[in-house]
Amino acid sequence: MSKPAAPLKGRAARLARLMPSTGPSTAARTPFVLLVVLLLGGGLITLLLLNSALNEGSFRLSELKRDTTELTDEQQALQRDVDSRSQPDALEKRARELGMVPGGSPAFLNPDGTVRGRPTEATAPPSPSPTPSPTASPDAPAAAPSASGTSAGPSGSPSPSASVPQPDPAAENSPPPTSPGR
Repeated sequence: MSKPAAPLKGRAARLARLMPSTGPSTAARTPFVLLVVLLLGGGLITLLLLNSALNEGSFRLSELKRDTTELTDEQQALQRDVDSRSQPDALEKRARELGMVPGGSPAFLNPDGTVRGRPTEATAPPSPSPTPSPTASPDAPAAAPSASGTSAGPSGSPSPSASVPQPDPAAENSPPPTSPGR
């Protein structure tokens, strides 16, 4: 058998006290391992939350882009509608439907107060003769619309309620004008 180790003296004893024992010691490693596990777990949870926030922002961004595209398309359609109704032919047709007539020859005032030109009253050009309407049945309204777009009431005077013009489907389907710079 081997003989037990002799107690250390002096310098060797001091070094032996500073060195950990050679036996298995897990008590010293437990706080360190626990700290590392907590840091890694916290980092993973933080990364997961950050990733979720970025994905939510991405979905919101794609939704806003889709809304912007839809609103841009609607704005362009409305601009085409305004452009088609702003054409001179469409304006003239709408003005005639409202009972407006082209103006006569203009007259101008000179700085000294004299009139240059000869003012004339605007008169409606002769309209084409109205087409004969079928005979009125007892169920039909009392008056048929005249060629100017207004209907005559029972007394023969124009009725203000019948002066509402109907939209022209051909004007709405006409292609929009193209203008440079748009």
